[in-house]
Amino acid sequence: MSTFSQPDPKDRPARLTVGVVGAGRVGPALAAALQLAGHRPVAVSGVSDASRRRAALLLPDVPLLSPAQVLERSDLVLLTVPDDALPGLVEGLAETGAIRPGQLLVHTSGRYGARVLDPALRAGALPLALHPAMTFTGTPVDVQRLAGCSFGVTAPEQLRLAAEALVIEMGGEPEWIAEESRPLYHAALALGANHLVTLVAESMELLRTAGVEAPDRMLGPLLGAALDNALRSGDAALTGPVARGDAGTVAAHVAELRKHAPGTVAGYLAMARATADRALAHGLLKPELAEDLLGVLADGATLPDDGSDR
Repeated sequence: MSTFSQPDPKDRPARLTVGVVGAGRVGPALAAALQLAGHRPVAVSGVSDASRRRAALLLPDVPLLSPAQVLERSDLVLLTVPDDALPGLVEGLAETGAIRPGQLLVHTSGRYGARVLDPALRAGALPLALHPAMTFTGTPVDVQRLAGCSFGVTAPEQLRLAAEALVIEMGGEPEWIAEESRPLYHAALALGANHLVTLVAESMELLRTAGVEAPDRMLGPLLGAALDNALRSGDAALTGPVARGDAGTVAAHVAELRKHAPGTVAGYLAMARATADRALAHGLLKPELAEDLLGVLADGATLPDDGSDR
């Protein structure tokens, strides 16, 4: 049950003291969600001005301290640093003796499972990997978006129930991910969410170039319907000139993109080829139409990038 419908946490005694190491967009939001569940944020570590502002916005009156001081004060520590910085941070905290036995140490990296916390485990900590499958803004709206958000959960078997309980307290839905599957899981999310932002931004720029005054208003209903159809029907939701095998239309697209936005051509061709492959595999693209289409895509990939014709 979502904790957002529970009584005011001020009416309940706090259970765990919570600290955040790395006040990016994720950590303060998760700590604020845990506060709604009755836990007590007590310390935040942040270096940049932006991280300090986020901490002040989402966790007012919580002091900014060093990572070692955060661990000293906290029963539950959120390690919300960039993926590449996480292993070194964990090793450093373990080597300096900052980790206390019995302390819950939670990282939010999608790439890593619980094994990256092995140095902390040897120091007596309880390692949990809780990755929210959500994009964050660094504002209070993030806390609301956690309601119903899926979390990729990885932890030692004996801590599985504790990990899932924390996710539920934050309003999320736990999804168990095996240690060895974490990189693939994270790649899947990045492919869908991160690349979607790039595709939408490029589409809006092209529409502006074409004279559309409000590209966001034009794209909103279209992309919303496409996303809904894709989630409901998968490849069966494919539409457009690639799925239809309209080689001439695709060739015209490539020519126009080379004239007006040459930097988008490689991405267009890569996605068109991937779309054609999936449409063929699922019987949506007729084989007799695919040959011309794939020829256009191959020719487009070999044309010069300066917009000139061969």
